[in-house]
Amino acid sequence: MNVIAENRRARHDYFIEDTLEAGIVLQGSEVKSLRDHQASITEAYCMIQNGEAYIVGMHIAAYRKASFDVPEPGRRRKLLLHSHELKKLYGKTQRRGYTLIPLKLYFSDRGIAKLLIGLCRGKQTIDKRDTLRRRDMEREQRRMGV
Repeated sequence: MNVIAENRRARHDYFIEDTLEAGIVLQGSEVKSLRDHQASITEAYCMIQNGEAYIVGMHIAAYRKASFDVPEPGRRRKLLLHSHELKKLYGKTQRRGYTLIPLKLYFSDRGIAKLLIGLCRGKQTIDKRDTLRRRDMEREQRRMGV
């Protein structure tokens, strides 16, 4: 698995309750830009609209050597999911506080661009502090050799 971009901030800002792998519909030279690791998913989110899933805010830089038909870097891209997965995600995101956040963008073993999506619930400030405190305690215990 060749990781292109990862959203590390998502694990800090959200409780990740479920993950799902989705394909992405790309145009022209976007695949070559991904192979050059010219993508960012830090500000991106996923939405379900009219029975289809989309990723909004993912930035794929324009490929330098592309001569024509260069797609817009920040455009909305369609995600490829099965209908039963879409129904499941739509039902869960309609509940209060749940959202779909992209966690990782990568190429599969077969060379196909995939996106790991997390069904997430937002953390409060106190939850973030508890996570940091717990992580510091675990680090101290490892240091002490316990």
